[in-house]
Amino acid sequence: MFYDITVVQFSKMLQNLSAILNKGASFAATKKVDVAVLLNARLAPDQFHLIRQVQIACDTAKLGVARLTGKTDSAPKHADDETTLAQLQQRISDTVAYLASFTEADFSQSATQKITQPRWEGKYLTGYEFLIQHVIPNLYFHITTAYAILRHNGVDVGKKDYLGAMPYKV
Repeated sequence: MFYDITVVQFSKMLQNLSAILNKGASFAATKKVDVAVLLNARLAPDQFHLIRQVQIACDTAKLGVARLTGKTDSAPKHADDETTLAQLQQRISDTVAYLASFTEADFSQSATQKITQPRWEGKYLTGYEFLIQHVIPNLYFHITTAYAILRHNGVDVGKKDYLGAMPYKV
């Protein structure tokens, strides 16, 4: 189940984010607005701009999976120096490709392992707690905020863009 929640769903959401960014680029071209205006937009003065929201969403997905599987050293490293839409799209693409390198078997011990980070000052969460209470909410927060920044700036995105294609059954 961890594989489906992380690799499958995180990949889908990052691809939805990519599509939303493309809508932002189309909006900028149509309205003759420099796309950098959107990339540097934020919802509040103390909140990260769109570029940083995308960077953190990618980092949350890749590092969450890496930590859950004990493969932190395999996670791609990014300098957080993206300034263009093309660079952000590449980061999303690289992250989705990295997620695709995992299998269900990689998650066999994920639920019970102890996961910590330097800023937690020696405290830890179980893999289950880490996934449910940290990784999932953090990923959705940053993707939602990126969506909201674009929507707030007039980009025609809606709930279907955020959710993406649904696997409806007939």
